[in-house]
Amino acid sequence: MPPIVIRASARTPKDRDMSQEPLFHTYEIKSASLSLVSFLLKSADLASVQADVARRLGATPGFFDHDPVVIDLSQIDAPQAEVDFASLCLLLRAHQLLPVAVRGLQDHHRAAAAQAGLFEAQDVQTLGPRTETVVQEVVREVEVVREVPAANTSALVVDKPLRSGQHVYARGRDLVVLAMVNPGAEIMADGHIHVYAPLRGKAIAGARGDESARIFTTSLEAELVAVAGVYRTSDVPLPAEVSGKAAQVRLQGDRLIMEKL
Repeated sequence: MPPIVIRASARTPKDRDMSQEPLFHTYEIKSASLSLVSFLLKSADLASVQADVARRLGATPGFFDHDPVVIDLSQIDAPQAEVDFASLCLLLRAHQLLPVAVRGLQDHHRAAAAQAGLFEAQDVQTLGPRTETVVQEVVREVEVVREVPAANTSALVVDKPLRSGQHVYARGRDLVVLAMVNPGAEIMADGHIHVYAPLRGKAIAGARGDESARIFTTSLEAELVAVAGVYRTSDVPLPAEVSGKAAQVRLQGDRLIMEKL
């Protein structure tokens, strides 16, 4: 009896009946929206920019939490100047900002921006300028462009003194501190901050851009106070009417207002 030979099928993938295979995809592509921080670059001199960023953000290293950033060149002092996007991106990343896009590009900027991995953004909306004026020496950081999430109804409560080097962040809600905030300590909240004790460290309210946030304390002696990106350090002495007294700090336009309670 001759041997029985079983030959394997030589069908190629083209020969397979694809209708019998499960319809499964490992990914999908959909449209998405993303809230961005706008870094409004006013000078192509990166040495000056680096010094200014260090001065403004050096005192609050935890202010940003790897937030995506669009670099805005619409108000740069010398539009024809070359911009070292690679070095600028490194500078922003060092302060926990993630540059992803650039807008206001001139033609001669496009190649360098693309080489740095930045795409050109043309439809990002920014906050308009504020017109109110208050006589108060403060510094405006970067323009925050994002939707502000509703604060959590329950506040984060801290009932122990905060020592130098300690950091507390109430993400998405208010922060209530029932003990002293010592120099070198830092408290942050996306909503309001209440300190029922001397506030001697750094306090940052509205950390994600909520301009209605306020800081309340029974004794204002802070190294730094900030609301929605506008801050004031102890380099500028506190007004005598609020220094060491019960006070609140709020934002009016782009100025910090400090009022006795």
